[in-house]
Amino acid sequence: MPHPMLQQSIDDAISTTTNIAWSICIRNGTGQELASRNPDTSMRIASVGKLLLLAEVARQCDAGEITGMELLGRDPELVVADSGIWQYLQVDKLSIHDLCVLVASVSDNVATNVLLKHIGFERLRDLSDALGLLGTALLDYVRDHRGPGDAPTFSIGSAAELSFLMSRLVRKELISQAISEQLTAWLAMGVDLSMVASAFGFDPLAHAESDRGFSIRNKTGTDTGVRADVGAIGWKNTWFSYAVIANWEVADPGLRDTVLSRMNTIGKMLRDVLQEDL
Repeated sequence: MPHPMLQQSIDDAISTTTNIAWSICIRNGTGQELASRNPDTSMRIASVGKLLLLAEVARQCDAGEITGMELLGRDPELVVADSGIWQYLQVDKLSIHDLCVLVASVSDNVATNVLLKHIGFERLRDLSDALGLLGTALLDYVRDHRGPGDAPTFSIGSAAELSFLMSRLVRKELISQAISEQLTAWLAMGVDLSMVASAFGFDPLAHAESDRGFSIRNKTGTDTGVRADVGAIGWKNTWFSYAVIANWEVADPGLRDTVLSRMNTIGKMLRDVLQEDL
């Protein structure tokens, strides 16, 4: 059932953000939509697409197709800059489980590419089909530069599909209970709380346990002209899932500050509504 006050608050929060495209969807614990803005629009989501990679790794480990203890080497052809810490470490091989920890916690790009090569894009497409995703996909490796023969972006997604995916996750119904629990455990280590999650005052380096009754599991994506935060926020035993995605093309450095400010405002709305509706 729609939540008129939450919908009005979201409309007010982004009504003056010219030159910024939004896709937003908030759901309750059963997956019902509470409020939205352009929820079915497929947007650039940057590293949020790594959710699909983590889910497929968890699925293959659970099925016995791979083992989390298997070591994978750092491939010089797959090394890229920006987010992550493996590029700064001396160790050249890490277990699949440890690579997933790096991807979930610090959105490690090198670990992402090594896992992608091992898992394969065909398996990711099969997963997307199985999950019924039409506008959400991981398209390519992480690249420092994209040429004419490369996919135009790393991943795309809609707020409707991503928020529904997260609602299934917190209900432990994303593929299976075991896979949901593994993915949830990895996401609990994420350190980027700069967007919607910034409204809750969590310790970014240690928030696996609840804090003042609140719990958070999320994955973010950042790129030039992209900010995306997809997750689930819990208050005691009540959960809301959310996807808030912003894209912009105008070369205005102030737009990023505007987006982050509005995301914080949406987070505060979720906090207030969660506590009121309990």
